[in-house]
Amino acid sequence: MTNPERPEQAEASAAADELRALSAFIDDEAPEAERAETAARIARDPASAATVAAYRAQDNALRALFAATADKEPQVVVVRPRRRYLMAASWLVVGIACGFLMHMLLPVLDQDRPAPTFAQRADIAYAVYAPEQRHAVEVAASQEDHLVTWLSKRLNRTLIIPSLHEYGFELVGGRLLPGEDGPAAQFMYQNASGERLTLYMTSGSGKHKDEYAIRMLRDGSRRTFYWTTDHAGYALSGQIGEAKLRAISFDTCAALGGDPKKWQ
Repeated sequence: MTNPERPEQAEASAAADELRALSAFIDDEAPEAERAETAARIARDPASAATVAAYRAQDNALRALFAATADKEPQVVVVRPRRRYLMAASWLVVGIACGFLMHMLLPVLDQDRPAPTFAQRADIAYAVYAPEQRHAVEVAASQEDHLVTWLSKRLNRTLIIPSLHEYGFELVGGRLLPGEDGPAAQFMYQNASGERLTLYMTSGSGKHKDEYAIRMLRDGSRRTFYWTTDHAGYALSGQIGEAKLRAISFDTCAALGGDPKKWQ
């Protein structure tokens, strides 16, 4: 029993037949009916038209070479088979195109990978509590010592509330939230324009591995920069400019014991 022709073999055979037809068309070796069919294909197919143009350019170059040396000593010109040249050029173009597309797509694929659960929770918590006016936090900044002591005990780790004063943001307060695998804390900041940022911290049960790269979660106008340090997850969310929020994230990471230099 004979095996059916593979799809890639069929495609290669069709491509070879097309090149033979185009070559015969240019060299006036094709029957009239086939020439008419080929001419119609060239008119509607830019790729075929480009191939014909390349063939004719090659032929014109050869004619010019022989015309310039007609009165001189005979010269030997070695011409590679046209099909082999075109196939090699085609594979070169395909290789360059594939390399370019991979170079462009890899960063996109990296950015589009799913954010960890703690970052998604941080983004949702920002969306829920940032618009609140009367109940934005459980404990106000006026009780910062109590807030730190309470949340440190609940998360079973010593918490630090970074200052964002140099960026124009002051602490509003904080609250306890349910995390992915235990308690989580949210601290809220606000500037004179009423814009708000939230800093989300996980309990650091050891589930999160340290990643020396900044990541960003985008949802509409919201941005959440997240990272892990000391097996705990951190996320800074807001609706301010992306570059400014990234800069604040770097400083916040450093204040919390991380090494933002490894993100660069």
